[in-house]
Amino acid sequence: MAGHSQFKNIMHRKGAQDARRARQFAKVIREITVAARAGLPDPSSNARLRTAMWAAQKVNMPKDTVERAIKKASGAAAGDDYVEIRYEGYGPAGVAVIVEALTDNRNRTASDVRAVFSKHGGSLGELNSVSFLFTHLGVVSYPAAAASEEAMLEAAIEAGADDALSAPDGHEITCTTDAFFAVRDALEARFGTPESAKLDWRPSTVVTLDEERGGSLLKLIDALDENDDVQAVYANFDLPDAVAERLAT
Repeated sequence: MAGHSQFKNIMHRKGAQDARRARQFAKVIREITVAARAGLPDPSSNARLRTAMWAAQKVNMPKDTVERAIKKASGAAAGDDYVEIRYEGYGPAGVAVIVEALTDNRNRTASDVRAVFSKHGGSLGELNSVSFLFTHLGVVSYPAAAASEEAMLEAAIEAGADDALSAPDGHEITCTTDAFFAVRDALEARFGTPESAKLDWRPSTVVTLDEERGGSLLKLIDALDENDDVQAVYANFDLPDAVAERLAT
């Protein structure tokens, strides 16, 4: 019986991993679709498409899957027409939450997101109701071995970045959203493919949560992330190390 239970647990974990991988693929394909339609289907002349293809590599998406997505997006019968939408609201303990989505049905996505907020002790607000608590910026990260602190700072300044912070575990370069693609491309040309490159919402203040409220908020974030229309979720919260460890077990 123990072996049977262990097998079921292994299969459950594999099923969860497969489902997560499928959601990751779906989200990346949507971004590729929007990027390919927003500009030329050639990544060499479409910065957003290059970023989407890089994201596909990060989740180990097969090359032919990426190529099919670009071909479908740029074809005469392009299929689904996705629009970008941002939702804002509050979670447990007044934590501010930003949700970015790509959807082909605004009403469905708005209803689904509102239902998730309500179910997990939050409330969906109006656009710009919480974004003032965040800074929207571009972030490019490299491992420490990619360059010295001085070399990375010099390259970041030349590329048009606002700041470059170096630590034993790596370098983080930040810039305005308008400069993001130019900064990323300039750094990539000098240091190779970055560890990560993305547009981010960074909170200006954070709410420190205890275990109960932290658990509730993480359930809200997980439920939002499981929605196929949702591309990213940001929140201004902090979990003390001891609380984070207990919630991780």
